Amino acid sequence: MNRYVRIAGFVVATLVALGSVLAFVAETGETPSPYFKVVKLDPGDKAYLVLLSGPPETSSMRSGLVTLAPGKSIGAHNTEKYEEMLVPLEGEGELRITGQPPVQIMPGLITYAPSHTEHDVTNTGSKPLRYIFIVARVE
Repeated sequence: MNRYVRIAGFVVATLVALGSVLAFVAETGETPSPYFKVVKLDPGDKAYLVLLSGPPETSSMRSGLVTLAPGKSIGAHNTEKYEEMLVPLEGEGELRITGQPPVQIMPGLITYAPSHTEHDVTNTGSKPLRYIFIVARVE
């Protein structure tokens, strides 16, 4: 039950934020500019926490906090027109880029995947892998 309450709270907060943006656009006819934001890195029991969701919060940057259980992966994906940086906080794993040898992920090392690159993140350790991903649109 507690999980559903948290999900409902997230949905309500998202709808309120979206409503504020839409009200601003309707009143002014303008899209709001990026703005200062502070985000607490406490995902609770969620495997994914949005940190920055892109415009209008930022010009193009998006980010999130990911928690992967041992042996799990995000799944191969391509961020298309976005370059991506990974900032590991806890645990260890691998960034697997198609056609390249795996790159170790661990606190103290950041990794980067260029735009239009298929890649995957896998937890190779025995503890959860927590990392922040940051993507930005390449012009």
